[in-house]
Amino acid sequence: MWEEVDDQPPGPVDDGCGPARRAGTLPAVTESPHPLLPAATPLLRLDPELLQIGGVDGRDGLRVHPAGAEVTALLRRLDGRRSERTVRAESVADGVPGDVVDDLLAGLRGTGLLHDLAAADLLATDPGPAAVARAGMELPAAVPRAGTGGRWRARRQSAVVVDGATRVGAPLAAVLAASGVGWVHVRDRGPVRAEDAVVGGATAADEGRPRALAAADAVRRASPLTDLRPLPPDRAPDLVVLCRPWAAADPLSAALQQAGTPHLVATVRAETGVVGPLVLPGSPGGGCLRCADAWRRDDDPAWPRLAAQLAAVEPAPSGATVTCLLTAVTAAVQVLAHLDGDDDPVTVGAALELRPPDLLPRLRRWPPHPGCACRGTGRGAPPP
Repeated sequence: MWEEVDDQPPGPVDDGCGPARRAGTLPAVTESPHPLLPAATPLLRLDPELLQIGGVDGRDGLRVHPAGAEVTALLRRLDGRRSERTVRAESVADGVPGDVVDDLLAGLRGTGLLHDLAAADLLATDPGPAAVARAGMELPAAVPRAGTGGRWRARRQSAVVVDGATRVGAPLAAVLAASGVGWVHVRDRGPVRAEDAVVGGATAADEGRPRALAAADAVRRASPLTDLRPLPPDRAPDLVVLCRPWAAADPLSAALQQAGTPHLVATVRAETGVVGPLVLPGSPGGGCLRCADAWRRDDDPAWPRLAAQLAAVEPAPSGATVTCLLTAVTAAVQVLAHLDGDDDPVTVGAALELRPPDLLPRLRRWPPHPGCACRGTGRGAPPP
């Protein structure tokens, strides 16, 4: 609902979510936030004195009246590089009353159009105009709510290992790097095959090259300054993504569980994309990859023999391009949720399955198995 203000000093109006609030009513903060109005936010003129900010995509927006050039200049200063104190001082110097600045910022926060960045986020941005421009498009997603600054810095300081430069793993690594993860290392010993080529990953020209190098090039194309080196022995990854089709049969998964390293499955099995489970060793809410195998064994006593055959040879690449890319993006959302410190992502103790042709996600629960050693019961699920 829009409500226009006439014959008032330039400033915001009620956006339908309550009266416009002044910055003085916001919770106290230890440092002045750096307000960011994303550059893609529409600034639309309804007439020379009436300005609409956002509000064209089904989300809330704000109408300001009267809004002359000084208000437009104020909005352009909300680039995330200036502190709120600086924005206020520069706008007052331009002739905008201080209380109007406060009201406008409060109105933008009330509609969710404004993102408050922390100084830590800005310090974690790579140098150079190109890197700053890329970060400017990622920051709104990394800091989705006012007052939750610092998440971008957490991403920049995180290290993720992608095990398997597959048609899911390579584009996933590129997406994570482009989304701000500072250290992305891809492990793979095989060569690129013709069928490994995928948008965002290995290219047709990479055939015959080591897959790890082709994946590294894909990451560099997305984020040239991301650290691609192997992690040193004293640096544990924040998360390992297992992109082999049957990761539970891989000794690596048992080693990760024993080391307490969080790990996530992200792969395509036949034509179905699978994201999860996300294993957080020691977490009370989820089990481990062996739990899922134990449940399968309970359902079919022959499962261990079947799983051994599935894991005995490297399967041929599979999955349509859209399936692989959707799987990679879905996995990236889960990885970033974990790195950002959100509440347990949906794949803790569960897996999202993406089956063609509709590719709508289906959630399959994999609760802790009562006989698995990860629950401390002593018996444990037998290896497949």
